[in-house]
Amino acid sequence: MNTQSPSSPTPQRGRGIYLLPNLFTTSALLAGFYALIAAHNGQFETAAISILVAMVLDGFDGRVARMTNTTTAFGAEYDSMADMVSFGAAPAFLMYTWSLSHLPVAEYGQLGWVACFVYTGCCGLRLARFNVAVGTADKRFFQGLACPAAAAVLASLVWVCEEFNAAGDELIPLALFATVSTGLLMVSTFMYYSFKDLGESKKVPFAMLLGLLLLLVTTAVDPPKMILIASALYAAAGPGYALFRWVRKRNKRVARVD
Repeated sequence: MNTQSPSSPTPQRGRGIYLLPNLFTTSALLAGFYALIAAHNGQFETAAISILVAMVLDGFDGRVARMTNTTTAFGAEYDSMADMVSFGAAPAFLMYTWSLSHLPVAEYGQLGWVACFVYTGCCGLRLARFNVAVGTADKRFFQGLACPAAAAVLASLVWVCEEFNAAGDELIPLALFATVSTGLLMVSTFMYYSFKDLGESKKVPFAMLLGLLLLLVTTAVDPPKMILIASALYAAAGPGYALFRWVRKRNKRVARVD
């Protein structure tokens, strides 16, 4: 006999989470966490590669969620938490253990870890700004350098230097500049193309396919150098485009005055 009255609330099932996109997010988080362990053990090349692996996995989770229509608020928040570890803490810790920890404390105080914290703090601010702008911002463009791209610059820099047997304590000015500049670019207002609209169309130009093929081939020939060149050019694209727009507006104003 059913003793539940018609007005009694119906028991609700607990909400579950989708496995596939969160599996990619967890894998990216694992790669970022392993980068921290490797950097602590002095395995800098392994740590750099782990960060780049996390970047690749992070690129899949969102696309898989959109393709399978499994996008959730939980997944978005989990992705941000994973990004904070993989692209905020791990690259900063890698730069500190590889190079900036060798700064003479007597002369420069705590500049090394402060620079690394600036990068990590900017990553957190960048993620928070991105989360509150979801649904209102133009998805074709990022405001500020994306965290995975900033992490790719630092990780590939360490990878290339390790291949050339260049010690981090000999490249402190370069490491300091790369760490602080990528951090500030993340919280800047420079616009960066997001590449998110490339997979939405069923048909793409033949030239684009050819360009992607050439990019994959050249990257496979020498991954560390090509990733460093590509990530550095992408990071510089934001200020470069802003300078181009400023010069064009200035020339238009001068032309109207004449």
